[in-house]
Amino acid sequence: MGNCEQRVPEENLEIVDLAALLHDIDDWKYQSDKEKPTKRAVAFLQSESVPADKIERVMTIIDCMGFKEELEGKGSRSFSVEYGCVQDADRLDAIGAIGIARCFTYGGHKLRPLYDPDVPPIDSMTKEQYMDPNRPNTTINHFYEKLLKLRGMMKTNAGKRLAEERHAFMETFLDQFHKEISGRG
Repeated sequence: MGNCEQRVPEENLEIVDLAALLHDIDDWKYQSDKEKPTKRAVAFLQSESVPADKIERVMTIIDCMGFKEELEGKGSRSFSVEYGCVQDADRLDAIGAIGIARCFTYGGHKLRPLYDPDVPPIDSMTKEQYMDPNRPNTTINHFYEKLLKLRGMMKTNAGKRLAEERHAFMETFLDQFHKEISGRG
């Protein structure tokens, strides 16, 4: 993404690379203690003697790029091209064929039901609802609660363009899923 239409200045490519590589290591979904987020990304960058100003720029991207941040408005403010490239690349990984595979893998890991007609998706969820581990949820709901919304949240022109085909693929998949689950397909 860093080499698409919205060019990242050469001197900032390292910021993009570091944020892209490290953005998930402190992700709340993978933490055992949700109340005390770790700062392994900062510790790693410091151990590699990355200058403090560069660490701050990397962490600004990482701290604001999650879906939950956009639910509370943090991610939708004005953004740098570096932030847009990293966030769009991450979101593109979450949609389309690879995104579908990842969704089912994660849902299985969390022992989530595949589908339950008695557990409807939440259309406009809050950050608290999204992060609630006790909220009844299904893997299919995740498409409606998050994945199908990502196309409209892309920041760069390249991200918007690439998201179109992946979004359409997910819609086709879900149409077929609902046909089969209802006995029509």
